[in-house]
Amino acid sequence: MFFCRNCGAESSKWIGRCPSCGEWNTYIEEPVEKKTVAQPVFATSERTYPQKLAEIAAVDYRRIDTRNGELNRVLGGGLAPGSLVLLGGEPGIGKSTLALQVALHMKDQVVLYVSGEESLQQIKLRADRIGEEHSECLFLNETSLEKILTHCKECMPGLVFIDSIQTVSTQNIDSSPGSVSQIRECTATLLKFAKATHTSIFLIGHITKDGILAGPKILEHIVDVVLQFEGDHNHVYRILRSLKNRFGATSELGIFEMRGNGLREVINPSEMLITANEEGLSGIGIGATIDGVRPFLIEVQALVSSAVYGTPQRSCTGFDARRLNMLLAVLEKRAGFRLSAKDVFLNIAGGIKVDDPAIDLAVVAAIMSSNIDIAIPQHCCFSGEVGLSGEIRPVSRIEQRIQEAQKLGFTMIFISAANRKGIDISHLSVQVLFVHKIEQLFKALFGKNAT
Repeated sequence: MFFCRNCGAESSKWIGRCPSCGEWNTYIEEPVEKKTVAQPVFATSERTYPQKLAEIAAVDYRRIDTRNGELNRVLGGGLAPGSLVLLGGEPGIGKSTLALQVALHMKDQVVLYVSGEESLQQIKLRADRIGEEHSECLFLNETSLEKILTHCKECMPGLVFIDSIQTVSTQNIDSSPGSVSQIRECTATLLKFAKATHTSIFLIGHITKDGILAGPKILEHIVDVVLQFEGDHNHVYRILRSLKNRFGATSELGIFEMRGNGLREVINPSEMLITANEEGLSGIGIGATIDGVRPFLIEVQALVSSAVYGTPQRSCTGFDARRLNMLLAVLEKRAGFRLSAKDVFLNIAGGIKVDDPAIDLAVVAAIMSSNIDIAIPQHCCFSGEVGLSGEIRPVSRIEQRIQEAQKLGFTMIFISAANRKGIDISHLSVQVLFVHKIEQLFKALFGKNAT
């Protein structure tokens, strides 16, 4: 049979383009052996029969505390018993470190950590670097699914970590470990075991930028929770997102800082992403953004200089390049800024990628400040979307953004005048300034100093 490496679709012949996901040249051939008398790896003796909704007994599932506040936040308040969680991310991003930290911190649970990639001596070195010990945490170096389930039945752990699912294989499938059929069969068997024994299982899956290695894309419809671990190798911050969660919302995110002794939880990311601008440098604007349901402030850095070459450069890091070109066109058309012959460089500090349109106002303010080389007043931040006609459009949950700015000591925030309705600013210590267009923003910031 031929399987798609990206989505797992199967076909009896090779196909150039996958009809399921639309990717090209992703079909690979794998041997499939159908055994008529194959013994199931895990089978339950309970007989199943249809039940009415009123006949189903309600069970109070108490969440399991993972001793990690950021992970609990993303999971929706803790780990649900009997859940199958997939933790995906690029190689070297910190998935094994996060899993080992959680395994060592849960000292009230019997934890089984199964590693198919590292030896027990390598795990010991990593645990010594983290500096945690757990007497009830068991470690196993095994890649056979049958042996892993046998050890699970013997020690009856409350939580199982498998690092990684690409290395696990079963004897019922005649193909190499890491193939589409092996990953699908092993994950389905682990799901049955988790639901029957109420054992929570963490699966670690590797992916690449091109999606060549079969991983989380095939398993998303099988597992209960899909967590994505993101980050830049050149920066210390890591973001944990929930792409799918049957037991909670998918709008939460957790932020970690990679250190020599492991991952540290970032309780207040705003303080980490904002640097002290005591010297009054131009081209720096602070924007109030919301990622999921979590508000935080972020630093936007802009540099506008004369173009040395014939074609001006437009470069941005952590921000959409097409949206930057749109904002530059609005500044030139509506505010009179001559930026067509100047290079513009934009950077979101801390290596964070921002998709919130409310950061537009901070981007525009930073570009204005760098163009005229006048610093934005200190303790001033922005939150608003810029339209094509130069108007400042309202953004959602503006009160949470204002409260986050007030908590960090900011005394002034610029927002859209359309957000005036429905908010109460009488109890706030921060000064809220309402602006309609970017011309008003320029006059309010640099009216007395700009030439």
